Amino acid sequence: MKAFRLDQLEAERAANQGAYLRFLRERTMSAGLYALDAGAQDAQGPHEQDEIYLVVSGRASITVGEETTQVGRGSVVFVPARMPHRFHHITEDLRVMVIFSPPEG
Repeated sequence: MKAFRLDQLEAERAANQGAYLRFLRERTMSAGLYALDAGAQDAQGPHEQDEIYLVVSGRASITVGEETTQVGRGSVVFVPARMPHRFHHITEDLRVMVIFSPPEG
């Protein structure tokens, strides 16, 4: 078993001064914590993997393809592989758990 605490993952991500911390990579999936502060720009592009976002905290909009929705704590969004997507209008610091399948990079 592998167990993680979000507060410890956030501290590690912040200590490394990056927006993304991959904390798990297994044969069929990987997981990470993504952080965007209020007002930040999300520069990510499409990924080669399917992904699921689980919003841990914060508020923003997300556009996936041509669809846009607002997200906040507890929101879950599925993004198909190679689909353009980005968070925007980030009004509260956003912390998102990201799950890729198959695993990223």
